[in-house]
Amino acid sequence: MLPCFLAQGQTATIAGTILDENNVPIPNVNITSKNQGTASNATGYYILQLTSDTKNTITFSHLGHKKVILENLILSTNETFEFNPVMKIDAIQVAGVDVSPTGKKNVAGITTVAPEIVRKIPSANAGVENILKLLPGVSFNNELSTQYNVRGGNFDENLVYVNGIEVYRPFLVRSAQQEGLSFVNSHMIRGLEFSSGGFQAKYGDKLSSVLDITYKNPTDFGLRLEGSLLGAAITLETVSKNKKFSSITGVRYRNNSLLVNSQQTQTNLTPKFLDVQSYLTYRFSKKFHLNFLGTYSINDYENEPLTRQTNFGTLNDPRALLVFYQGRENSKYENVLGALKADYVIDDTIKLDITSSLYHTQEEEFSDIIAFYELGEVETNLDSDNLGEVTTSRGVGSQFNRARNQLDALIFNFSHRGKYNKDGKSLEWGLKFSHEDIRDQLRESEFIDSAGFLIRPAEPPVVNNQPEEPFTGDIVAFESVQAINFVKTNRFSGFVQYGHHTKLKNHDIYFNLGVRAQHWILSGEGFDKNAQTLFSPRAQFSIKPDWEKDILFRFALGSYQQPPFYRELRDLTGNINPNVEAQKSIHYVLGSEFSFNLWDRPFTLISEAYYKDLSNVNPYTIEDVRVRYAALNNAEAYAYGFDFRLIGTFVPGAESWVSVGYLQTKENIDERGYISRPTDQRFKLGVLFQDYVPTIPNLKLYLNLVYNTGVPGGSPNNADPYDFQNRLRDYRRADMGISYIFADNRNQYPKGHWLHRFKELSAGFEIFNMFNNQNSITNTWVRDVDTQAQFAVPNFLTSRILNIRFGMRF
Repeated sequence: MLPCFLAQGQTATIAGTILDENNVPIPNVNITSKNQGTASNATGYYILQLTSDTKNTITFSHLGHKKVILENLILSTNETFEFNPVMKIDAIQVAGVDVSPTGKKNVAGITTVAPEIVRKIPSANAGVENILKLLPGVSFNNELSTQYNVRGGNFDENLVYVNGIEVYRPFLVRSAQQEGLSFVNSHMIRGLEFSSGGFQAKYGDKLSSVLDITYKNPTDFGLRLEGSLLGAAITLETVSKNKKFSSITGVRYRNNSLLVNSQQTQTNLTPKFLDVQSYLTYRFSKKFHLNFLGTYSINDYENEPLTRQTNFGTLNDPRALLVFYQGRENSKYENVLGALKADYVIDDTIKLDITSSLYHTQEEEFSDIIAFYELGEVETNLDSDNLGEVTTSRGVGSQFNRARNQLDALIFNFSHRGKYNKDGKSLEWGLKFSHEDIRDQLRESEFIDSAGFLIRPAEPPVVNNQPEEPFTGDIVAFESVQAINFVKTNRFSGFVQYGHHTKLKNHDIYFNLGVRAQHWILSGEGFDKNAQTLFSPRAQFSIKPDWEKDILFRFALGSYQQPPFYRELRDLTGNINPNVEAQKSIHYVLGSEFSFNLWDRPFTLISEAYYKDLSNVNPYTIEDVRVRYAALNNAEAYAYGFDFRLIGTFVPGAESWVSVGYLQTKENIDERGYISRPTDQRFKLGVLFQDYVPTIPNLKLYLNLVYNTGVPGGSPNNADPYDFQNRLRDYRRADMGISYIFADNRNQYPKGHWLHRFKELSAGFEIFNMFNNQNSITNTWVRDVDTQAQFAVPNFLTSRILNIRFGMRF
């Protein structure tokens, strides 16, 4: 068998679907490379084996269409590369396309990730965000959350698009367990692009990042099923006989009980999440297409906490927090999005589209939780029968939390975009109108009773001369939010940008110049209207020198201004401050992309240094994944850092990468001096590793490793953040998955074999938090009755968990 394995180790595979300009599959296209060749089938699909670890030139030719020539394609051993060319009428050659295992050289500073990697890599919350968190510059410290921070920004500073349609997330969400599913269905993805800063003017007005997702336009019938102990998913792809209509629909169900019940709080928990998405396309003609994106999701979170014991402190002074709960909480988030998009292609150079979308969310958070707590010392005698239990109480008390929060939001968008592209020059433009109608009712209260004494808020001060004089004041909540808000916002925005590819001597030069503008008007009950006009110029420049080494340099400079959305307008008391203005940031990004051979295999090193100068900053605090703003533009801030990402085939035929990042971000509130921002996560290491057994190449291993230094742990309620700058413990996590691939593009079986009906079939298991690290997300603050000191008790995340999963595609 050795010669067979050696022969297999010298080849790679290119596969994909060939389409015409109207996204209709083209059959009988000739595909040739050296002495090898094949042809596309009736659905436009082709597959061709190439020689690995060397440059290949692939030619696609078809009578009546232009040739497509893909040059300098280097694939590693056993790698499968997906390439979906679009063939135009007449004959032309596309030359000089440098492709490596990481894709085409990127001149716009956009990171691309293969959809297959998104679907395969294990994680407690699998999906697109799981892959983003392995990229440099992207940080998180909660595996149950789909939220992420980018280069010092918070969750609200990230743009997300699906096929050019902006999508939204729940507003009230306060706990990671309540998020359930990522908006993006990874089984429907055709393309994924991500920018962590310095992005072009065509993207919107956010401060930190852009995630641009493209859903598939199917070319053939397909059915994918996937299941695990955490849930199930089904994806259906259809195409009409005349190829004019295509659809892709995904249904997902998830239950996080397996994960959440591994935490230290013992609960009766029923977290159920359901999501349905469809993307439909009808081709009226070669020039006019109509697309529809529809989504419906419901996150229903019911929790009845029972008990909790958390041991913390040091070896010399061990302590424990013991809590007994009564009551329950129920949070429900229901989201609906419908979007209609019309594409019109005038000719090869001009493309126009019009998009209209409507997003509606109804959210409610109801809870009544009574917690009786005991703070004490822990038995450390190894011979004691009470090892690890509380021996001496240092503080006892109770806490009553009540919430009746309801929100109804309706967001309407109407936009037009156009693109003119000819002879290496491109002109893009766009106009957009958005209307937001938010109706919100907040009713939250927290009562704290410590050893029989009700703790009152610090403000306003109250005279209490007990026991000499009886105290007759009202019982008031330690923290209370009571507000009813009706807010409407109209936004008019637009952009124009010009891009050009030229040559300076033998050096390739790329540049892009653009500007965004927005005028927004805020109105509502109980306050006067407020309006603001913004202009944000942006520029990107890239040069690929004519050197022997394959290297490209990039520089980006731009203004990024984020007008307040509803949550940024709401202060800590729940009331609206209509005078909040847009936060501003200037991005400076300098990067390079260097491709080279190592161990006779191709690698790419991507490096970036960045600085963000922020003004008009709206300070905020983070409680788990709930962001609470001061609703004031009373701070200035900065963020700077370095990101490195090495991508390549560490193991032949399997792409992996290592990410390293350093970040520092600080803010100055009311000229009191600079302190760390809540997202000041200094060091980041992320590893994505794929491997297989050489003698059993269908037995695959997927591993992701993350190490993040701790972020600031926050402060007690009503406390000054300048007095609390302690940090959470470092975040360390390793997730591993092992799968056996019974069938895929490389492993097809003849008729009569039981695997013939499967296009893909795999089964395996996953181990989450493989080394059982105790990671914390926030602190619970508990008061010691004797000293009145407050202790930060960490809230730990999930422990080691085993998950079994399978996937199949027909």
